[in-house]
Amino acid sequence: MEYLSVILAAFGSFATLFLFTRLTGNRQMSQLSMFDYISGITIGSIAAEMATTLEGSFMKPLIALAVYTLMTLLLYFVAAKSQKIRRLVNGEALILFYDGNLYFANFKKAKIELSEFLTQCRNSGYFDLNKLQAAILESNGKISFLQKPEYRPVEPKDLNIYPKIEKPLVNIILDGEILHDNLEYTGNDLAWLERKLAEKNISASEVFLATCDYNNEFSVYPKNIKPMTRDMFE
Repeated sequence: MEYLSVILAAFGSFATLFLFTRLTGNRQMSQLSMFDYISGITIGSIAAEMATTLEGSFMKPLIALAVYTLMTLLLYFVAAKSQKIRRLVNGEALILFYDGNLYFANFKKAKIELSEFLTQCRNSGYFDLNKLQAAILESNGKISFLQKPEYRPVEPKDLNIYPKIEKPLVNIILDGEILHDNLEYTGNDLAWLERKLAEKNISASEVFLATCDYNNEFSVYPKNIKPMTRDMFE
């Protein structure tokens, strides 16, 4: 009976945590602010407490989790409406380097050492500060770099070249399944797809991936059942 209680508590904790994380939204680890990080750890800890509660009420950690989640959502909502609160919660961007000057006060405020800053510069491909116009520490802890105009990559417009606007590829077959909505989005129908597959001498069930680009060019990738045993990168 005790093991059954643990299993049921774990399922309840998982379902509750899934629901509350969906409410708070999805953000990548690189986008997390310090508040997001601490909030996530706390909510996870409460959910773990729910999953392992053998004595006492299951409702107590559930209520704590609900309150913590609601407070987090409320703070997100208020921060979205107020720039001052948003800066308080997420922090603010700090200029570490600009126009040949390193700003010691901002380094101190950000608690980042010069050696760490130079390491991040090198990791981003900038070995010479003289080629940089600015380096800004963003609120998520990442450093954004702006090269001087004479060192930045050439863009088509610099050469008076204006390429046509491209649209992303549309997947129309995934793992043998025809995506009818996507096929319709491309302006084609099932008869067109069957004709294209016949030209490739392949059936839809044998296709791992098939795409259609903005020029209506059809590309197909069959399922290769045989494994690739050759290590091409050794």
